[in-house]
Amino acid sequence: PACFVTCLPGAPVSSPQPRHCEQVGAILADMHLAGRGYDGKLENPRGPKWWREAAREVTPFLDEGCSELLASELEFQALHRTLDLPRGPVHADLFRDNVLFDGDRIGGVIDFYFAGIDALLFDVAVTVNDWCVDPAGEIDPVRATALVGAYRRAREFTRVEQQAWPVLLRAAALRFWLSRLYDFYLPRAGELTHAHDPEHFRRVLEARRTRPFPLV
Repeated sequence: PACFVTCLPGAPVSSPQPRHCEQVGAILADMHLAGRGYDGKLENPRGPKWWREAAREVTPFLDEGCSELLASELEFQALHRTLDLPRGPVHADLFRDNVLFDGDRIGGVIDFYFAGIDALLFDVAVTVNDWCVDPAGEIDPVRATALVGAYRRAREFTRVEQQAWPVLLRAAALRFWLSRLYDFYLPRAGELTHAHDPEHFRRVLEARRTRPFPLV
């Protein structure tokens, strides 16, 4: 089988500035608004059900500290994550390498492999946790304010979303810590992508647990 597609213009930005984050927030909101009429039922393939399955498989490889952190966060998410949030199609992996900038403008968004139906706020949290963090996993408030501010100019957050924001930031960090642990310890034969260091998202998760960034 073969597929011919248009080559999108641009390249990823490895060190995003607030102006980049602002555009990413705006296009994420546009995608969420465009999907409002979609009635598909495909759940996020890397959602809570997958977290529990992956955790069982990777826990034997972890030291005591990481095992306790993982178990604690899974318990927290089970107790606190609400389903009463606006839902719809989400990209679920809108990292820096999946947005192409053509100069200072977005030329395209790629890699919808993990797209599915989930809380829209989860998609925002995933994006902030990559575009707006420093190497230690801490949120850069200037970049985060630019991204979130641009998003909410198109779609304002509900009161429930504002309350759930710290939980979803932690959920987004957990999801990518788990996926990196899984790919690191249980790589698939013939995998085309290389395994990323799980430690980065462990730091991100620990930072969100102790220093959540307010949704203001």
